[in-house]
Amino acid sequence: MTSPTTPANAHPATAHGYAGDVSPEQAWAWVQSGEAELVDVRTDAERAWVGFVPGAHALAWKQWPGMAMNPGFDAAVQTLGAGGKKLVMLCRSGVRSIAAAQRATELGLQAYNILEGFEGDPDDQAHRGQKGGWRFRGLPWQQN
Repeated sequence: MTSPTTPANAHPATAHGYAGDVSPEQAWAWVQSGEAELVDVRTDAERAWVGFVPGAHALAWKQWPGMAMNPGFDAAVQTLGAGGKKLVMLCRSGVRSIAAAQRATELGLQAYNILEGFEGDPDDQAHRGQKGGWRFRGLPWQQN
């Protein structure tokens, strides 16, 4: 796992079934440089109520309610990765984004998981947003 002081140019951590794990800072540096596309695999409800990253591609891995697989995921992610750019996958805590990165890799794309996700792990009071995550790291986000 990376720390808040991990440099943005650190190498991705190795992973099984996808290109690797990157810190939120590394993912954002790649997006800013044009090397990667940011793919937010959370549900529409999560993005609407919890917050979203401006400019990220909204592509749910599973759909609310019921958390059924998104039947359009494969075609959409292939379109996003068609130009050969890295895909950096973001979910709430870095779990669904692993599955999405694995699937994108199976489809022949270069996909990474963003460690900590958007909200990070729960703290001792079971609250997210206090222990890591995109928002905690001070990266760009908005809320409706």
